[in-house]
Formats: sequence, structure tokens, C-alpha cells
Amino acid sequence: MPYQYSLAHLTVLSCPPPELAYVAARAGYDYISPRLIYMGLPGEPNYALAENGDMLRATKRALASTGIKVHDIELARITDDLYPSKYLPAMEVAAELGAKSVLSSIWTPNLEYATEKFAKVCDLAAQFGLTVDLEYVPIAAVNNLAGAVKVLREVNRPNAGLMIDMHHFHRALDKPEDLDALPREWFHFAHLCDAQGQIPTDRAEMIRILREERLYAGEGGIDIAAILRHVPAPVLSIELPHLARVKEFGTAEHAFRCIEAAKKYVSETLEQPKKCVAIA
Repeated sequence: MPYQYSLAHLTVLSCPPPELAYVAARAGYDYISPRLIYMGLPGEPNYALAENGDMLRATKRALASTGIKVHDIELARITDDLYPSKYLPAMEVAAELGAKSVLSSIWTPNLEYATEKFAKVCDLAAQFGLTVDLEYVPIAAVNNLAGAVKVLREVNRPNAGLMIDMHHFHRALDKPEDLDALPREWFHFAHLCDAQGQIPTDRAEMIRILREERLYAGEGGIDIAAILRHVPAPVLSIELPHLARVKEFGTAEHAFRCIEAAKKYVSETLEQPKKCVAIA
């Protein structure tokens, strides 16, 4: 299928949302996926536009001048002691910016509680016309396809979706063909990146690669094409943090290399026409 591309914030997290839009436009992206929900992680910049009017206005100007659109915002994490209404200000801003989706993940082992809270997040997002797309993460409580599918089936909300990340899918040892049995309406976008083929057994190393050293499409050991053939998502959001390359190339060049490699990989592995064999 013909894809559109979004620049996920984690790829160039040092860029504030206005700069993210300018960088994405120069590199040839269609969308941005900004991190508008502050999580308070070590060293994480606070881009909560609901609390920063000046940055919100600058972001609107950047979107208007570049034509770049917002695809999804992140990250509505489901954690212990969560009040889903805390995400309302970010959802309001997302709707104001024309976003389509809110990315979510589950970090509490209390899955009955998590399912209830995820359902409430979906209900809050529905009033803004937003989907809530569940991403399973290898270091989170819901860390594989089966776990995410269980939550989505129990929640049973029309705006709930499933977001497949190439890195996470590979690390979970999930099978691409298992995606075929899932509702097609669950798939709104996917995260594109590559990584080393060998799966780390050390949790700290898993986290380091996940957050600091993912690879350009086709550069690592993940069979991305095999996964994408079973994911009917029209948008590929490139989430590809690589701190050393950002330091070496700069954010704009790294963002460009990400989409350049992605388009080349898709063209060579998914868009090549089948050759006709002449029969004598």
C-alpha cells in the first residue's frame, strides 16, 4: 500500500514541537507525532502544550507554514493510581491541532484495573474524535501481542486500536501471520524502525537499545517487510532514537536519513512489481 510517514518525537526528542514540524517538513514527512503528555522521565523535556501557551501558538504557526499535520500524540500511560481525566488537557490540544490518535501503553501488572482505565481513556478521547491506540512494549506490563489483544477485546471500544512497533514485535517473538485474525479497523498506524537481530537477554541493554540505539530500516536484523505485509496501517510513524547519530549528524539530518532509508526499504521490499515469467 502507499504509505504516509510521521516523525515520532522520540526520534528527535530534543526538538520542541514547533521545531519538530519544521524538521519534518524539510525531510519530507507528512505528519509529526509529538510527545505532548509529560511523563517526568529523567532528562525528558516537558512539551505539554496545554500548559505552555507560547509554545502552542508557535506550534500552530509551524504547522500552518509547513503544511505538516499532527497524526498522533503520546503517551497516555496506564499506571497505578491513574486518573484518566489527567489526559483531558492534552486531548483537547490534540483535537485543536487536528490529531487523529492518542498512543497508549500499560505499565501496571493489575490488568483488570488497567483494562478499566484504558476503557475510560478511550471514552474521554472519543468526545474529541480521537482513537486510542495500544502499544505493547517489551519492558511494560502488557508486553506482547496476546496481552494487547486481550485488553482490546475486553475493552471493546469503537475508537480503540492496536499500534504495532517493529522493534517491540520482534522482541516479543510474535508471529506476523497472527495479525491476520485481528479486526482490520484496529490498525491506524505503525512504528517503523530496525534493530539488531539478536534479542538482548539483559533488561538494561534492552532498554538502552529501545531508547538510544535503534537502526534505520533495512540496517538491522528485523524482517520489517514480513510484519508490514500483515499490518494494514496507512501511516508509518518513524520512531528511531539513536543518540550517537543525532550527536554526529544533528537532528535534521538524522530525521532525513530515517525517512530516506524507510522509503528505500519499502520500495525495494514491498512495492516491487512481480516479474512475469514467459512460457515458451
